[in-house]
Amino acid sequence: MDFFSGNRHRSYTVSKAHLDVARIYSSPVLLGPPMCDELLALVEHMFTEEEADIVRHIRPWIPRTAASLARASGRPLAEVREALRRLAHEKYVLISFGNGEKERFGLLPIVPGTFEHVLVRRSPDEVTEWHRRFAELFETLYRTGFVAEYARKPVNAVRYIPVHEAVAALPMALPSERLEVIMEEYDDFAVGVCQCRLTKKLLGEECGRPLETCVVMGDFAEPLVREGRMRRVSREEVLDIKREAEKAGLVTWMMNDTSSKFFRCSCSCCGCCCDALRQISEFNAPGFIAPPHYLPYIDLSKCKYCGKCAGVCTMRAMVVSKEKEEKRHQHIKERCIGCGLCAVNCPQGAISLREVPDYQPPPPSFPAYVARHGRNYVANIFRVWASRLRSRH
Repeated sequence: MDFFSGNRHRSYTVSKAHLDVARIYSSPVLLGPPMCDELLALVEHMFTEEEADIVRHIRPWIPRTAASLARASGRPLAEVREALRRLAHEKYVLISFGNGEKERFGLLPIVPGTFEHVLVRRSPDEVTEWHRRFAELFETLYRTGFVAEYARKPVNAVRYIPVHEAVAALPMALPSERLEVIMEEYDDFAVGVCQCRLTKKLLGEECGRPLETCVVMGDFAEPLVREGRMRRVSREEVLDIKREAEKAGLVTWMMNDTSSKFFRCSCSCCGCCCDALRQISEFNAPGFIAPPHYLPYIDLSKCKYCGKCAGVCTMRAMVVSKEKEEKRHQHIKERCIGCGLCAVNCPQGAISLREVPDYQPPPPSFPAYVARHGRNYVANIFRVWASRLRSRH
């Protein structure tokens, strides 16, 4: 079957079931990529043809029971149940809700969603050849740049909090910027490897920074521990893990709301591996990341132009040059996430963090987040849909 992928036109032989599933994943409602060879290759890896023949009857955000999918696919209920169990509880390419006959199965977006769900692991040693190939195919798809199309209007889905040493020096820091305060809301904690740096490691492109930095807090921690996908840790261990990550030049990621009493996720990111930060560092698409509360101020009278700040900045937002005839220290505001690594690592104390005057604190609840940013989400989805529609004519 033939289809268009950007400006490329290729012939690709694929089963109807796989093609149907790829079309579902390509939906703008699932923040999907356009139909392309990269997407089809990933779908063919995720599902056998028999599995795809079942999954093609699941619609975005509408989970279905095994009985419902057995009727839709015309396959025996026992066969469908076994396939769904394998997909949701071994491969983790589907999500499930409930138990027994009432258990329902649904699809997640490729990213964020399926990518993270599949690669949640306690250790790189637990990764199989199937996972390595999944990571390779996902990375190939990610590099097409499709994710950036959903951030043309800012949606501010995630935020980065300043490193601990920087926050300690900021009397105006909010509770939502102090990790130890955020963690007080929860009793259960689990940690696993960062899926982004794990992917780069599997591809032989690792940056050498710590892997075990992905933390889940609250109600979702225990199931992940029980499934053997993360290990249980104490509140103190989480803080130690995060502090060591900061020493390695990583920055702490949070969802951009302050209300979740049930669970919260947090990882420690780098601009070379993290799929969120790469939207800025590789695709110049900052719309997924909330603008920072603080930006660095450089006192040029103290600066020795040593370049330490540029070296530790994971976003390459600092440019320092010390030529014989000209010294230059430039801060690229558009790339800065306000993490404070430059300030705490400056040996001359020439950099400090200052509040951004028009900063908007995180929404106090998920409904408040939707009220603030939902319109832009819908606008981005509609723009992608309209663009694809025009490209067909």
